[in-house]
Amino acid sequence: MSFAEYVDHDGMGLAALVARKDVTPLELVDAAISRAEALNPLLNAIVYRTFERAREHAKDEKLRDSPFKGVPFLLKDILARTTEAPTRAGSGFVPNQPAPYDAELTARFRRAGLISLGKTNVPEFGLLPITEPKLYGPARNPWNPLYSTGGSSGGSAAAVAAGIVPLAHANDGGGSIRIPAACCGLVGLKPTRGRNPLGPDLGDALGGLVAEHVVSRSLRDTALALDAVSGPDLGDPYVAPPPQGRFIEALREGGPRLKIAFTRRGLAGELLQADCIAAVESAAALCAGLGHEVAEDAPSVDDAAASQAFMIIFCAGLAMVIDATALVTGQKPTEDRFEGLTW
Repeated sequence: MSFAEYVDHDGMGLAALVARKDVTPLELVDAAISRAEALNPLLNAIVYRTFERAREHAKDEKLRDSPFKGVPFLLKDILARTTEAPTRAGSGFVPNQPAPYDAELTARFRRAGLISLGKTNVPEFGLLPITEPKLYGPARNPWNPLYSTGGSSGGSAAAVAAGIVPLAHANDGGGSIRIPAACCGLVGLKPTRGRNPLGPDLGDALGGLVAEHVVSRSLRDTALALDAVSGPDLGDPYVAPPPQGRFIEALREGGPRLKIAFTRRGLAGELLQADCIAAVESAAALCAGLGHEVAEDAPSVDDAAASQAFMIIFCAGLAMVIDATALVTGQKPTEDRFEGLTW
C-alpha cells in the first residue's frame, strides 16, 4: 500500500479494506510506521515507539472480527498505561519504564482492533494547552511546524493531522482534547464524565473533569471508538447514563431537533478573534441548516470564580499525582525534578 492510498482513508475506511481483504493489518501497520519514520523527526509527535510489537499484534487473526480490524493507533503519554511502553506524563519524575499492567482503556482499544505504535508527546502532567515539555521537546504542527499543536494531547493531534494514524488516544481535563483538535483541524469530542473508564488506577480524576477518548479525522471514527470503549468498569464511583443505541448508528440516522446556543464572546464577555468568530458562525449556520433551532445566547458565568475553582481542583489533582508517584517509586519530590510551573 502506498503512502497516498493509506492516508486517503479514515479508520473505518482502512477497516473496510481489511474486511474486503484488499490489505492486511500488517500492511496498514507498515504503512503507518513508514509515515512515522518520515515525518516524526520534524513533528516530534511520537516519543516512545513500539513498532515491532505493533507488527506482532498485526498478525493476530482475531483482528478481522473487531470493529477497527487492525487500524494503526497511538496512545497518549498520560493515562492509558501499557506494558509495552513507559507512560511518564511528560515528566522526568516518572520512571522511564512500562507499567506492570494495561489500563482498562488500553485493553479496550486493543480489543477494538486498534494497534498502538507507541506513545505521544504531552506537556508535563498535561498542565498547559501547548505541547512543549522539557523532557521530550516541542511537538510541531504538521500544517505549519512554526505553529503550536495545542495541548495537552498535542502529540496525538499532530500524528493524526499528519496522517501517521487516522485516530489516536487523547484525554481532556480543561480542553486537552478540544484545543489540539482545533489547532490541528481534527474532530475532538470530550465525552460525558463516566462514559469511558479510567481504571484500574483511578475511578475519578479531578472531580470528574477528566474524560478519556480520541482525536480523529472523521466523525464516524470518533463515534465508532466511543461504541468500542465506552461503558462502566468494575469499581467506578459513578457511570454515565447508558446511550440510546449505538453512537455510530445515531450518526448515520441523525437525532432529534435540538436547541443550540452559540456565542461570539468568551466567559468574561470579551469579543473573540475574528477567525474564531467566523468558525463559530459557520458551525451555527451548519446546525441551523440541519434543522436545529439555533440562537445567540450564553449562560451568565462569573469567570474569575470559575477559574479559581478550576485551578484549585486542577492543582489538588496534580499534587495527588506527584504524591502518588513519590509513594510508589520511593522518590522525594524536589524542585529540580519538575518544570517551574509544575513546582
